[in-house]
Amino acid sequence: MSIAVLFGLFFFLVLVGAPIAICLGAATFASFMIFTDISPIEISSMMFEKVEHYSLMAIPMFILAGNLLSKGSAANRIIEFAKSIVGHLPGGLPISAIFASIIFAAVSGSSPATVVAIGSIMFGAIINAGYPKKYAVGTIATAGSLGILIPPSIVLIVYGVTAEVSIGRLFMAGVVPGILLGIMMMVVTYIGARRLGFKRTEPAPFKERLAKMKDASWGLMTIVIVIGGIYGGIFTPTEAAAVAAVWAFLISVFVYKDIKMSEFFDTALDSAKTTAMIMFIIANAMLFAHFLTIENIPQGITETLIEANVDKYMFLLMVNVLLILAGSFMEPSAIIMIMVPLLLPVAVALGIDPIHFGIVITINMELGMVSPPVGLNLFVTSGLTGMSIKDVIVAAFPWTMTILAGLILVTYVPEIALWLPNLMYGG
Repeated sequence: MSIAVLFGLFFFLVLVGAPIAICLGAATFASFMIFTDISPIEISSMMFEKVEHYSLMAIPMFILAGNLLSKGSAANRIIEFAKSIVGHLPGGLPISAIFASIIFAAVSGSSPATVVAIGSIMFGAIINAGYPKKYAVGTIATAGSLGILIPPSIVLIVYGVTAEVSIGRLFMAGVVPGILLGIMMMVVTYIGARRLGFKRTEPAPFKERLAKMKDASWGLMTIVIVIGGIYGGIFTPTEAAAVAAVWAFLISVFVYKDIKMSEFFDTALDSAKTTAMIMFIIANAMLFAHFLTIENIPQGITETLIEANVDKYMFLLMVNVLLILAGSFMEPSAIIMIMVPLLLPVAVALGIDPIHFGIVITINMELGMVSPPVGLNLFVTSGLTGMSIKDVIVAAFPWTMTILAGLILVTYVPEIALWLPNLMYGG
């Protein structure tokens, strides 16, 4: 009965258009008041306790670092470097957009930020080079979704906190799948450009490539600092976030000099607003998950599926279908906070590695970012390009199917996600 009330209230509020954090919080608060003896003061105290987690401190720092780099010239320098490497291939400019998105995703950790930073520069350039508009729109909308898989990733941090697994391992586990998906998208773009009659051009001279890499090196060093520092044991992922924010501030204000000190306050304020929104969602989602736990729902689901002789392959298929549907309607952090407490116990009971499971969930969130009706990247791209949501969905379809193919591959070949963290940390 309690679960029927909880989910009934939640979906009712979703249908009437309430913000997802309010849906989670109001439904859970009402359920606590009806079915438990916990007082409102205890519930509010519980919310604060849920977000008092050391690893969550990384979120505002990575958001600030991403905002500093995306509002400055780091994105443009990364794009120029990407063009010098792959711009001569058939489909070179769209491929450069994907390549630049992979790099910038590793700098910003944010999918919408990647779409805006790369798309605002590359969209017009791809159109002016004679490519169909769908090429510009499709590549930018979908490649930007890699921002939640390639470390540093806010979504992976949220999963790590919820599942209580190593965020360092999760970051390493996201590297190979992220690069694999990027390469698959580049191949699809290359094949399509060849069919449209685009030819290979003369590659940039080595000196020019070196110069472009040098020009982008300050931004690229963010990746080295974060990943190298975590792997080298110099600092934790949370400390890496703080170092990344300081580094982004230094290069944006004093090296590239494209953000004035007077503008820094506005950037910090924007970052604080984004952080507040995410943390409010997390607090309410954790409370939602806590109610599910005290009602023994995860244990019940686990027992039911095991008694039904559902094997791990069928379970993973069910999870993918469920999460693709959920990702089409909800924000990634909220989905993780709700679904992981329900699904992870079953996954562990069936012998699925929690790190691998986290990467599978994150790729599903990528698909959700480009899936109708409320995929965030679709709206960001629509606003950026002036195209209707319907046209953006159609344009992104080939690359969305590429991500789906990558999801299937990573789901059923776990070594793709586990090879690097096992190599670095032992497994």
